[in-house]
Amino acid sequence: MLLLGIDLGTSSIKVAVVDPATQQTLATAQYPDTEAPILVRFPGWAEQSPDTWWDHVQQAIRKVHASGAYDPQDITAIGIAYQMHGLVLVDKEQRVLRDSIIWCYSRAVPYGDKAFAAIGEKKSLAHLLNSPGNFTAAKLAWVKENEPSVYERIATVLLPGDFIALRMTGEATTSIPALSEGIFWDFKEDTLSEDLFQYFGFDKKLIPAVQPVFSSHGGLKGDVAQALGLKKGIPVTYKAGDQPNNALSLNVLEPGEVAATAGTSGVIYGVSDQLVYDPASRVNSFAHVNYTPARKRVGVLLCINGTGILNRWIRDLANGRGGGTSVGGGLTGPGDDGSRGAAGRDGWDYVSLNEAAGKINPGSEGLVVLPFGNGAERIFNNRIVGAHIHNIDLNLHTPAHIYRAGQEGIAFAFRYGLDIMRENGMNPSVIRAGKTNMFLSSVFTHAFVNATNVPVELYDCDGSVGAALGAGIGAGIFRSEKEAFADRKPLQWVGPDKAGEYDVLYGQWKEVLERELAK
Repeated sequence: MLLLGIDLGTSSIKVAVVDPATQQTLATAQYPDTEAPILVRFPGWAEQSPDTWWDHVQQAIRKVHASGAYDPQDITAIGIAYQMHGLVLVDKEQRVLRDSIIWCYSRAVPYGDKAFAAIGEKKSLAHLLNSPGNFTAAKLAWVKENEPSVYERIATVLLPGDFIALRMTGEATTSIPALSEGIFWDFKEDTLSEDLFQYFGFDKKLIPAVQPVFSSHGGLKGDVAQALGLKKGIPVTYKAGDQPNNALSLNVLEPGEVAATAGTSGVIYGVSDQLVYDPASRVNSFAHVNYTPARKRVGVLLCINGTGILNRWIRDLANGRGGGTSVGGGLTGPGDDGSRGAAGRDGWDYVSLNEAAGKINPGSEGLVVLPFGNGAERIFNNRIVGAHIHNIDLNLHTPAHIYRAGQEGIAFAFRYGLDIMRENGMNPSVIRAGKTNMFLSSVFTHAFVNATNVPVELYDCDGSVGAALGAGIGAGIFRSEKEAFADRKPLQWVGPDKAGEYDVLYGQWKEVLERELAK
């Protein structure tokens, strides 16, 4: 009896096969090996192809089977985690009608803002816990107005994970957490929002059957099972957005517990037992994976779009690449010890850049980076601020300075957002995170804990593993969410050691940010 977990990320698909008896991961795989692109046809656009996602899921599953670490016929349940807030539209034949409008798409903001005003800000926040802002419902409204021929053919509106489950099972389902992240759900009435559907003129028939997160979302179709070497009828028993899934993976389920991630985007995610919301909708509240009308568990989510994507951009620039286009040479300096920018024959990779950045003093000798270059940022009321590099001294600063300043800028963005969460009653004493993505960098990790003045517990945590164990909960193999993750122990504890110094540096960074915001 084994479990298959799928994590549909922005950059790639990750899969894992887990033995629920031991909670041990038998094999993992990722596809593609390089980061998948975001399609940006015009400013403000951010799209990906759902059919490409499905192809990559299949490739990843075949790749993990090729490890030979288990018998694929022993897999008995499937779980899916996915990038949040995406819009997938299919017709009555379950064909994709257009590319998915993903989480960092910006053009839907005016539609959400108008709905917020029309419904009434107080009522919207009390019932939806958010402004419709830049979320899935507003993206659907954009399609309705700008692509009416597409809108007329829609049979079902899906979140990204709902779509992958549809391809696997032929059945369209969703959940309360999925609908809440799309801003379709009324928390006061515990039903689809009458106000939102009436304002936008949406037909509720576009929403598929609503199922509990931990339940059967259909069985694997025969042709899919044959193509993937799996048994026909294996149920998909768990679907959740990537951030609630990450929190589940870190055993963050009860009020006061807090998780963080730092991948393409960065997130701090805390759990409350109240229907809490930020009056300015700068941080957002969604139903957590263990939410029920009788036992409310709300995830309060701070999201910073420009996180790992900035880290990758600086790496690519250092190697003479910028957004896939040559920029006429890498960022190289005169030294040969890494800290002065010697790329070497093989160019910069994350490890060498992290090592070089570690040799630069905190504050990067006055260099300041604002990381907000990946669409509209919620912490600024969906304003597009852009990424900025300030105070460059051409005689002093090297790629290592830029790389360190970038990672510190991301840490300071987390501090800025966490201060908003603190205003709303979320005061973590410790934050749990997977030792992956940017938390693999000691420079970033120490900047994060010192900027926020909150210790971090780092775990061996992967979204696909969490999705697999979530499938075990949904299949009834585990009696509870806590049981599925009871044996998780932290790999490392990192506490603040230079909080005072970083508080001064944060103040300097914030001054630069506020000047940009005032423009």
